[in-house]
Amino acid sequence: MLDRPAHALSDMLARRELSAAELMAATLARIAAVNPAVNAIVSQRDSDTLIAAATRADVLRTDTALRPGWLHGIPIAIKDLHATRGLRTTYGSPLFADFVPDSDDLLVQRLKAAGAIVIGKTNTSEFGLGSHSFNPVHGVTRNPYDLARTAGGSSGGAAAALAARMLAVADGSDMMGSLRNPAAFCNVYGFRPTWDLIPSEPLGDNYLHVMSTDGPMARCPRDLAHLLQVIAGPDARVPHSRPAEPYADGLQIDPRGRRIGWLGDWGGAYAVQPGILDLCEAALQQFETMGCSVEPVPPPMAADTLWHSWCTLRSWANATAKQPLYDDPAKRGQLKPEIIWEIEQGLPLTGLAIHAASLVRSAWYARLAGLFQTYDALVLPSAQVWPFPVEWRYPTAINGHAMDSYHRWMEVVVPVSLAGVPAVGLPVGFGPQGLPMGMQLIGAAGADRAILQLAEAYHQATDWPNRCPPPL
Repeated sequence: MLDRPAHALSDMLARRELSAAELMAATLARIAAVNPAVNAIVSQRDSDTLIAAATRADVLRTDTALRPGWLHGIPIAIKDLHATRGLRTTYGSPLFADFVPDSDDLLVQRLKAAGAIVIGKTNTSEFGLGSHSFNPVHGVTRNPYDLARTAGGSSGGAAAALAARMLAVADGSDMMGSLRNPAAFCNVYGFRPTWDLIPSEPLGDNYLHVMSTDGPMARCPRDLAHLLQVIAGPDARVPHSRPAEPYADGLQIDPRGRRIGWLGDWGGAYAVQPGILDLCEAALQQFETMGCSVEPVPPPMAADTLWHSWCTLRSWANATAKQPLYDDPAKRGQLKPEIIWEIEQGLPLTGLAIHAASLVRSAWYARLAGLFQTYDALVLPSAQVWPFPVEWRYPTAINGHAMDSYHRWMEVVVPVSLAGVPAVGLPVGFGPQGLPMGMQLIGAAGADRAILQLAEAYHQATDWPNRCPPPL
């Protein structure tokens, strides 16, 4: 049962071939069996309460008019960066270790309105910084394919829970690869949508810090599309939003004739561990077998130019968001060093420096839009390193090249994040040590459905998450 995708479980529930109580019982049994080793699900609700909620869902199911949506009766755990009413929300920080919100974030409201049953939270890195899901509140999330390795982050708990069959579908978020990197490390799919498709919380600044976005994670693109339909769409209180589409409709296409550009290691600018590019190129051969054309693309802009723009805007965003914590000496002492570094990088920035970084970002968006006049999709690896030991904070070198910051090893995700265009993380197989990897299938702004269609065609030909499930 738990190997099935969420859309198949939803159909079974609607046809009464499966009860929500049965699905919940199986889910809780699976979590009890594997989560102690993986540590993906945290702040789990009481089992009796969850079975009772599933039983109520079965009662509602008898009246079609009362079924709220396709997630009706589906267990889900929320990334621990989203507030959940009555359920502990820590943000991975000891400052919020006992915080229980009295309201749900907008994304959680939409998931509940579609019928999802929230069973707990998924683990993340502290405040979502760094692509390794560990924090002093809940500990570290381990990779289901090798418990000695990281599951990535900051949506590492979600990715690991999907791979280990504790969840059928999950939410995540992505500022700098937090949907794509853990998807690669855990052999699942993660989708970063066009930036303004999923509204942010209607709190604080919603005009200037346009970098992070929520997005779906799953073991198949069809579930990505279904979940995207639930969480996407405008909110009247949030600017810069665009209407959603029926992403799951017409998902199956004939991909013949689609043109794909391969950016590789950005002309050698990105250090990549051996074997990763080979797996990505093998996956691109699969696209060629499907009738697509694939050709190499030279670097469209200098990598260092993009990196400087990204770091300026990212540090500025983190500094403005976290300065109140930094200004309080008692709270500052409980922040991890990477957060303090970000804040101290961002606080001295001048308005002119921020403007210069934004000009680069604007030029990059225009350059990328020009490429999509030629190509239907562009491709980059999802990560520059294989899943690394859980004891590491982050990789300090790649192939002997020292990393000059805690996040430089993730530079390959910056071109997508800086432009705010859609990208789906595709599984591409396994290296010699049995560790998973993935690549980013990137589209033009607003081309979310087209990219999901290409991903679905690839999934039908490969289905890595079900061909090679974890050995737990």
